[in-house]
Amino acid sequence: MKVLKDSKALRRALASAGNRGRRVGFVPTMGFLHQGHLSLVRRARRENDIVVASIFVNPLQFGPKEDLDLYPRDFAHDKKLLEHEKTDFLFAPLAEEFYKADFQTSLSVKKLSRPLCGLTRPTHFAGVCTVVLKLLNSVMPDTLYLGQKDYQQFCVIKQLVRDLDFPVKITLMPIVREADGLAMSSRNVRLSLAQRQEAPLLYQSLKDAQRRVKQGPRAWADIKQAIHSRLKGLRHGRIDYVEIVDAQTLESVIEFKAGSRVLAAAAVFFGKTRLIDNVLIKVR
Repeated sequence: MKVLKDSKALRRALASAGNRGRRVGFVPTMGFLHQGHLSLVRRARRENDIVVASIFVNPLQFGPKEDLDLYPRDFAHDKKLLEHEKTDFLFAPLAEEFYKADFQTSLSVKKLSRPLCGLTRPTHFAGVCTVVLKLLNSVMPDTLYLGQKDYQQFCVIKQLVRDLDFPVKITLMPIVREADGLAMSSRNVRLSLAQRQEAPLLYQSLKDAQRRVKQGPRAWADIKQAIHSRLKGLRHGRIDYVEIVDAQTLESVIEFKAGSRVLAAAAVFFGKTRLIDNVLIKVR
């Protein structure tokens, strides 16, 4: 596996690898890798001739009071994991090189960025759009692999790629969970023992909502309130949001229509650690 820290060097390396006519799969990450990330890398390895992963803690997607400095990092361990998965290239740019001192360009997908996480993180998805486009321009992959845990991010990037006619396919991969249902996240390591014991309630409340929808006609507001009520009982967590939205538009669901797909999603703070989770539900 070749490790590269410069976009130009990455492009040269990909060109010398003879990638013309060979499929390139790309997995962007912020590092501190877990099995969720590695499931994306394995899928990319099965489907492509060349696999590129990136590790970059993107400062543009963190607000001024968010956990950029506290975000967990372990580059040496990440490198070993990616080598084990037979990754061909690891792109790990330095922030000061990736964003020059006079950098002043920002991208945004307006409508899809507003609900859910965008309600309390208004600048987050502009940072996501900007970094993803820069990464795509560096890698020029055939397929981009993303995880469902960040479902809103997937929707935003899919819209960005479509609007700007970027020639890349996006593959969404299922959430990988711990044995007790907690969605794997790099931030889980920051939970205290008491917080970690409570955290699976996030998924349990969403699964309960999924069960209620599948049982038959239900008022969406009642199901949303049921999620909220369960999470309100957390002793060590506080709710950021609870929402049920259309899986494509991310607009709030007013009624459940047979054949539609909805997303039940929630975010909870455990101390300064913010966890998100979601379930996709097919309405009968």
